[in-house]
Amino acid sequence: MSELFTLFLGAAIINNIILTRFLGMCPFLGVSKKVDSALGMGAAVTFVIFVSSIVTYTLYYQVLEPAGLEYMDLITFILVIAAFVQLVEMIIKKFSPALYKALGIYLPLITTNCAVLGVALDNISNGYDFAEMCTYSLAVPIGFALVLFIFSTIRERLDTANTQPSFKGNPIALIVAGLMALAFSGLAGLV
Repeated sequence: MSELFTLFLGAAIINNIILTRFLGMCPFLGVSKKVDSALGMGAAVTFVIFVSSIVTYTLYYQVLEPAGLEYMDLITFILVIAAFVQLVEMIIKKFSPALYKALGIYLPLITTNCAVLGVALDNISNGYDFAEMCTYSLAVPIGFALVLFIFSTIRERLDTANTQPSFKGNPIALIVAGLMALAFSGLAGLV
């Protein structure tokens, strides 16, 4: 049990997929201007990563590996992820049109979000068993959502701050992201 907790803590906080591997930067910069849209994106990414990881893990070990088709993992994983993103997009459009509008183009871009595909591939390449895969596949998007939330609260304050015109918008956001990465890397000795 302590191994799963260590894996969870390491994936969510210490080796955060945005701040250490720089995966998922498109929604990180695009959706983090408002807290509401950041929370919605975090929830959508959490659902897509967790459910698609379970499906891709099962497909890999139950279909692709026994058939000797391991080389088809990338295309299979992308198709599964795309299907779940379409499902999430339809659900959000139906039940929360305001969130759907706030997320805009970034919602369908979850399909090409390298963080989602990275988790599915990590589960296979790291040789995780089912419990480890579930832990990792839940920890990574929770860490993603946490960083997205923290970053969105900072960006909302930056919008009202007296910032030099040349640093307004993405330049100051990237500086803050770098400082966040430094802060999170300071936690590396915990695990």
